[in-house]
Amino acid sequence: MLKYCPDLYHYQRRQTRVCMVGNIGIGGDNPIRVQSMLTSDTRDAAACVKEALELASVGCEIVRVTAQTRVIAENLQHIRDGIRAAGCDVPLVADIHFKPDAAMEAVKWVEKVRVNPGNYADKKKFAVKEYTDEQYAEEVAYMEAQFVPLVQECKRLGRAMRIGTNHGSLSDRIMNRHGDTPHGMVESALEFARIARAHDYHNFLFSMKASNPKVMIEAYRLLVAHLNELGSDWNYPIHLGVTEAGDGEDGRIKSAIGIGSLLADGIGDTIRVSLTEDAVHEIPVAKAIVTCNTRIAQKGSANECPVRKHDPFSYERRKSEHLTVGTIAVGGEETVRVFTSRAKWDAVAHKLDKLGDFQPEIVIEDSGVLALDPRDASAIASLNAASSAQLVTVRDGLDLAPIHAFRLLAAKVDARHPILLKDTLTPPAESTDFQNALLTAATNIGSLLCDGIGDAVIVQGETSPGQSLRISYNILQAAGARIFKTDYVACPSCGRTLFNLQNTTQKIRASTGHLKGVRIAVMGCIVNGPGEMADADFGYVGGAPGKINLYVGKTAVKFNIPEEEAVERLVDLIREHGKWVDAPPVVAA
Repeated sequence: MLKYCPDLYHYQRRQTRVCMVGNIGIGGDNPIRVQSMLTSDTRDAAACVKEALELASVGCEIVRVTAQTRVIAENLQHIRDGIRAAGCDVPLVADIHFKPDAAMEAVKWVEKVRVNPGNYADKKKFAVKEYTDEQYAEEVAYMEAQFVPLVQECKRLGRAMRIGTNHGSLSDRIMNRHGDTPHGMVESALEFARIARAHDYHNFLFSMKASNPKVMIEAYRLLVAHLNELGSDWNYPIHLGVTEAGDGEDGRIKSAIGIGSLLADGIGDTIRVSLTEDAVHEIPVAKAIVTCNTRIAQKGSANECPVRKHDPFSYERRKSEHLTVGTIAVGGEETVRVFTSRAKWDAVAHKLDKLGDFQPEIVIEDSGVLALDPRDASAIASLNAASSAQLVTVRDGLDLAPIHAFRLLAAKVDARHPILLKDTLTPPAESTDFQNALLTAATNIGSLLCDGIGDAVIVQGETSPGQSLRISYNILQAAGARIFKTDYVACPSCGRTLFNLQNTTQKIRASTGHLKGVRIAVMGCIVNGPGEMADADFGYVGGAPGKINLYVGKTAVKFNIPEEEAVERLVDLIREHGKWVDAPPVVAA
């Protein structure tokens, strides 16, 4: 049986070898490293130097910069020299897509090169064909011939490498043989790793990024499980990130679900939070996610290891029975419900009409929920012996991390009993920092939802009634457990971006934010665009400077639209496909 984590009920960090990126060690006993990416044009050395120094000043430990072509990669020398002249030794990483010659130039000037196995010499034309073994082997041989020179140069110069698979840019060869799946992502990366190892090059790490947290979590788990099976010397470090997470609370929540849940299982040695905002805003969020994981690591152990009841590599909701709590249906096939406390209900009862979609559904004190210590064998046995299903939760005050406590509860109680998830088992007595409350709730509740555990949720760590309800609903949306608003996949800006992502994303939100259940992708360039839009209904993608291509799913249907017309044309496209409704009238307060 594949195993990605030694203990699902207590924190243990995965032990890895160390990958050196300049003077920064990743993995081993090093702290979890925080990194980001420049949004400035790589051809503008002064702007890149300024932005890199700003990132380093707020705690960014590794800075990535795109290198689209060999000529652009030449400018990395001036960027590096400018940063070093300012007395800053932050390592630089060149981000490479499509162009092996750009990688060969970039490796001269930077401490690390990121390659994407899906498009480094491999074909990406969304072609559908059946590969014979001979045809498959021919393409692998071609890819290897293109990749080996970079491996040899990294080894000669002492450079590091990230073998970074993206769900949105798997090659046609991998897609047709293995599918658009976590398994395909893993196999794509392992092909490149085998080549590196064949040349005795080991200063590399992996990543498995996706815009869907469920896909991302499954892919990383599957990668680590395969590395474990391959042997102890496949102990390479891991870089974590949810790509195209978006902006605002949604981007932070989606990142915390994906990154935080993996860190809680001991997976991850360096992270990047990809927000559609100025890059400096990513660093405090990344640091807060790491701090949240530190708190998880400090919690007590369950001291037991029951057989898990869920498949960690494939999502399936836990099969509980349907109950009625008051007048609200909970469990079974019902949507995941949102609980609140009596005090918070009383605080908002007079303005429920102003809460919009963020409605409290059930008061926990009135619900009859049974709060248990999942380590209490007698209480568990009594519950499982009962003739009828019972809504259950973990008791407050236990010295267990919520993720581990609720996993233990789900493993030990019969599946028929619905579970109420909590973000914290130690509700604060007074107001707390909002971002910490949001990221903690997203990590703990979101991780469990992505494992199929949970029929209802309550956020206790945020003391403000309205904000706690908003966090609850936004976590459900980000985890795909309850879709109640428009969903956006929006990439962070970088030097490849062909329009102002932040302004454009806000314009699109303003025009489409009322379309509940519609998923819209906003992508700055073609690198991950069509692939990461696999789950999206519509896509808005930079095709050329000032020109936008519009997609339905993965298919481009409108080309070279002037940017000033593109949002309106996107709305027209949504209308054409029957997904448009007019926004409700604004009601004066």
